[in-house]
Amino acid sequence: MIIYIQDYNGVIWVTLSEFLNELESNNICMESLPEELVKALNEKGLKIATAESCTGGLISKMITDVSGASAVFDCGVCSYANEIKEKVLGVSSEDLKSKGAVSKEVAMQMAEGVRKLSGADIGISTTGIAGPTGGTDSKPVGTVYIGVSTISKNYYLLANLALIDDAKNATRDKIRQSAALLAIYCGFIEAKAENY
Repeated sequence: MIIYIQDYNGVIWVTLSEFLNELESNNICMESLPEELVKALNEKGLKIATAESCTGGLISKMITDVSGASAVFDCGVCSYANEIKEKVLGVSSEDLKSKGAVSKEVAMQMAEGVRKLSGADIGISTTGIAGPTGGTDSKPVGTVYIGVSTISKNYYLLANLALIDDAKNATRDKIRQSAALLAIYCGFIEAKAENY
């Protein structure tokens, strides 16, 4: 898993450049991540499910663009509205009110909820601020929480995908694409884990 960190306003973040370095050090091409995920899931007979907010179905699209994805992917929930997060995925209404939709608690509950809903082995989720509006001092544009859920654990990864060398390139589309690929990478890491 990515362990590279950067301190940004007192918060620990994974940045886009760290994610790209992680891929490079493991000889993985960003464009082939969905294929690598499907292959890894197939090799272990695993299934994955997705719960997406800020990526709006992009992870599901990337996975289903791969031939043979139907063997490993049954369910993707686009839960842009808090009401859907709560009703479909079982996210706590209290956490939505007190922590906000863009939070580690919500990301982990989304991932766990979609995993349980679908019966998948791995659940991944995204919730964040793709911009260009909506950012705050504590949650700037580019803030994305990736939730990951397996039968044995739930965890999150906090990323700021707008922290790149040339901030002008941190467009809404680039942030959403990067968030989707980072979530896919988290699923890939879980699929490759030895505990399956």
